[in-house]
Amino acid sequence: MVPENNTRRVKIYILPGIYREKVTVPKCKPYISFVGNAGQMSNTIISWNNKASDKDSNGINLGTYRSASVTIESDYFCATDITFENTVVQTPGEPGMQAVALRISGDKAMFYKVKVVGTQDTLLDEIGSHYFYQCHIQGSVDFIFGKSRSLYQDCVIESTAVRSGAIAAHRRDSPDDDTGFSFVNCKINGTGRIYLGRAWGNYSRAIYSNCYFDNIINPAGWTDWNDPLRQKTVVFGEFQCRGTGANTTGRVPWSKKLSFEEAKPFLDMKFIDGPQWLRL
Repeated sequence: MVPENNTRRVKIYILPGIYREKVTVPKCKPYISFVGNAGQMSNTIISWNNKASDKDSNGINLGTYRSASVTIESDYFCATDITFENTVVQTPGEPGMQAVALRISGDKAMFYKVKVVGTQDTLLDEIGSHYFYQCHIQGSVDFIFGKSRSLYQDCVIESTAVRSGAIAAHRRDSPDDDTGFSFVNCKINGTGRIYLGRAWGNYSRAIYSNCYFDNIINPAGWTDWNDPLRQKTVVFGEFQCRGTGANTTGRVPWSKKLSFEEAKPFLDMKFIDGPQWLRL
């Protein structure tokens, strides 16, 4: 019902319930909003259960990219009071268990009070600039990953890892790429012994500022994805974080304890050029 190349925002109100389907918002339909029941993001759920090793109708593996329950390709997408879910439960050591709940490749997207639930590779924050505010993101291994430039502010980041896992796997292939994940005033809790980030790309960038870390953080904090050369080029940093998991004495020597001036570019919406496209 939404015309292609529309120029006005279209709000789609979704009543409480569990919607078992795969959903795609295509590139040709910008300015779409998904609006759930106010203040109750767990009552409206879009859910599916594909994983990377599943096959399509031609017998070809879906791969991580096509496993997403919900795919957002359009620009200026918004969502609030809704849950995006992939119900696949990761089996440790079993290949092909990557199972994306939400893939976002459109530019200038905002998620407010949205819950993203999965285990391995929950949120494919693929490309573009995105703002996640007061969201709840849950997973176990690399459960926030991609090449985007995104700000996660006042979010709950919940690990469901049984033994070990990792939160952020950012990919940045050049020092000139103005991308990265910035976590500001987030609460990191849950289970397992998790890394704050893994160096998926040579210039991977992830910053945690003013965050609370529960006692689930691997003391090393960060990992180079078994490529020691990346230790010289990645940008992994922490600024004034607190909690029992925020002790940096055991961190890998190539991560950074940032000063205010070093952290400043990542602390607010200017990091994603938000003043140019966000109106709160």
